[in-house]
Amino acid sequence: MSMPIYEIICGAIVLLVSLLIIILCLMQDSKSQDSMTAALGGGFNESFYGQNEGNTREAALAKLTKIMGIIAFVVIICMNIVIPIILSLIQSGGAEG
Repeated sequence: MSMPIYEIICGAIVLLVSLLIIILCLMQDSKSQDSMTAALGGGFNESFYGQNEGNTREAALAKLTKIMGIIAFVVIICMNIVIPIILSLIQSGGAEG
């Protein structure tokens, strides 16, 4: 039994996105707590780095990782739920007419 073309395409997309997520996670710096006072005090940082945290390389990598995760989730849902429903509707509609 051969795989339908949509399964091959979606599988390739999921594979590529998964590899990108792994690479992006490895590129990110590990977060470490500097001291217990940061945990108790809320970790308020008044430095330039703390104020511009949204513009850093780490923030961009984190945002890209989240986007890739959402893409992987959507493709997997489409591959396993949406496309089979559409195909079954097309086949049942073609059998009636």
